Amino acid sequence: MIYCGIDWAERTHDVALVNDTGTLVAKRHITDDAAGYKLLLELLAEHGDTEENPIPVAIETSRGLLVAVLRTGKRKVYAINPMAAARYRDRHSVSRKKSDPGDALVLANILRTDMHAHRPLPNDSDLGRAIAVLARAQQDALWNRQQIANQLRSLLREYYPAALDAFATWTNGLCRPEARELLKAAPTPTRAARLTRAQLQAALKRAGRKRGIEAEADRLRDVFRAEWAHQPPLVEDALGKQMLALLVQLEAACTASDDLAKVVEEAFPQHPDAEILLSFPGLGIQLAARILAEIGDDRARFADARGLKAYAGSSPITRASGKKSAVTRRWVKNDRLNHAGYLWAFASLRASAGANAHYRRRREVGDWHAAAQRNLFNRMIGQLHHCLQHRKLFDENTAFPTELAAAA
Repeated sequence: MIYCGIDWAERTHDVALVNDTGTLVAKRHITDDAAGYKLLLELLAEHGDTEENPIPVAIETSRGLLVAVLRTGKRKVYAINPMAAARYRDRHSVSRKKSDPGDALVLANILRTDMHAHRPLPNDSDLGRAIAVLARAQQDALWNRQQIANQLRSLLREYYPAALDAFATWTNGLCRPEARELLKAAPTPTRAARLTRAQLQAALKRAGRKRGIEAEADRLRDVFRAEWAHQPPLVEDALGKQMLALLVQLEAACTASDDLAKVVEEAFPQHPDAEILLSFPGLGIQLAARILAEIGDDRARFADARGLKAYAGSSPITRASGKKSAVTRRWVKNDRLNHAGYLWAFASLRASAGANAHYRRRREVGDWHAAAQRNLFNRMIGQLHHCLQHRKLFDENTAFPTELAAAA
């Protein structure tokens, strides 16, 4: 049996092959391009790599073209945590020395001695991996949009509180096209106070508003012309220019978020698991796509529901030493899946009477809101694992039999 370890970098990679006894049988320094990938595959083939019995590979990343080339066929690729690899390095040397060829050898020996303790990359379908790319990109765009919106809100508090008061009644506030259009038309409170009713109506129409334009324009006009504190004129103009520069970034972030959301809405329904995911209360297309992106569609990835719950960070963990024992939440988890699960549990409170009753019961026994939400997510993701394994849709009576009776 031959094992391969690759220490990857931006431009070059070090490859090491070891046999069952831990002897180094080959090593190579390759470049990060098509020629380097060809050399790597030829090196593996020279030492017995075939389509039926490929050589397993350990590497410290799960992304990139190199990983995509290695995952062709039946080859198992193990993404080793860099912290775990650092601990394995100490097993072979106490001098704390480090080198790239040495790290490749360490990775190869990890598979030789402890392959059973590590899991290969899941065998997800191409459609599932494509949805994962889109869903994560849309989630990143949302986070980026919110970060820029928070910066813009902090800036407006310094010199333009009238704008914050005017947009406070709108959902998503500064991220709405009406708010962005009005800020472009009046970047300072002095200019906003001079806006006429016709100009306000025109700005709302440019933003795409269809109803209640006249009443909304009157409300905005009253807010902008009320008594507000002002910065000195020169400072106010300078802050207005800074706000316009930040507004350009917010416009781009909002456009990217909306475009990616449309792409996800087109791609996700094509997946075979989409119907099962959407049958669960609280899951829409965007949130269901995020769940699918993190758990994948390889049904053999998790041995049971407990593994999925631990991966999501919803199940508690016990830390015991001597006479001390504590049951706490998990800190090592898939943060994206955990975040999506919190939103899922929160949205299910209105969509499912059984989920709401389960949450209320957890609060009555002393759980805080976050703990009750996490407990509900833990239960529902276990039900999702069962439904995906048995190809069944969510059934409220089966999922929450006692909770439904109590709610009635």
